[in-house]
Amino acid sequence: MTEAPAGKPVLAVDLGGTKIVTALITPQGRILSREYSPTLAEEGVDDVIRRILTTATTLVKNADLPYSSLSGIAIAAAGAIDTEKGVVTDSPNLPGWHNIPLKARIEQATGARTFVLNDATAAALGEHRFGAGRGVNNLIYLTVSTGIGGGIIIGGKLYSGATGSAGELGHMTIDLNGPHCPCGNIGCLEMLASGKAIAREAQRLIAQGARTMMLEMAEGDARYVSAQTVANAAHKGDAVALSVVNKAATYLGVGLVNFVNIFNPEMIIVGGGVGKMGETLLRPARKVVAERAFQFPASVVRIVSSELGDNSGLFGAVAFVADADRSL
Repeated sequence: MTEAPAGKPVLAVDLGGTKIVTALITPQGRILSREYSPTLAEEGVDDVIRRILTTATTLVKNADLPYSSLSGIAIAAAGAIDTEKGVVTDSPNLPGWHNIPLKARIEQATGARTFVLNDATAAALGEHRFGAGRGVNNLIYLTVSTGIGGGIIIGGKLYSGATGSAGELGHMTIDLNGPHCPCGNIGCLEMLASGKAIAREAQRLIAQGARTMMLEMAEGDARYVSAQTVANAAHKGDAVALSVVNKAATYLGVGLVNFVNIFNPEMIIVGGGVGKMGETLLRPARKVVAERAFQFPASVVRIVSSELGDNSGLFGAVAFVADADRSL
């Protein structure tokens, strides 16, 4: 395979547990076209890869662009990624994805050079180059969704760590006696401030008899109370929902205190589905940072919402390819 000429678009793929988002994006960040397809991960690895390729081929054909004219293909996927080899070593959102050589599979089918990276890492890069973090040299990106992940930018560059695994910010221990996490740890930030944690806490309070509009929103069945239900009720002023959000935000704030004290970032960007709560979530989290973090770094850091939203990972994929070109 030969390197594509500079300035050519990137085929960016956001591979999630429920949907695959594929887009052709210019190096300047202009989305030329976009396609969605269901992941249907339960049908197996081969079928998911086939859907990625089908959607990708549709986009390049409609744009009248052969694969050889792309700068590259970059896939942002949840889970543990060996970025150097392009292998999905394990993904909680993709059952059966253990040591899958995704880069090699895509390159073999398309002839285009391919990159694979963690989705939260990609989102951090996207916000840094195209979103809220433009011009910021030191930042932390935290995606708060069903789970919690993150990415770290130091000195204007993505920090990957010794093995490419840096940025698992959702798995720092917040409560030594907290709930068990599927990762094997206890009291992880993810277990206390994620969408799953918010839904679990709301369901617990309802089971104890709390009076809240969330139960009506869930058609009388607490099992259907989700983080989105909590967010909607909180927006309407429901006291129980607001208490649930405030509890999660307090735990989130403790996590942010650690980031501030360890990394001294200029900015912390909060994205993901739960992050869309905006100030309802961030205001109490900032309060914890102001009270608990070292005063000087806490006075400098800006804690803001994601600017790119669901597109952060796609734009990060574009930036990752651009960085690969510059390193040649």
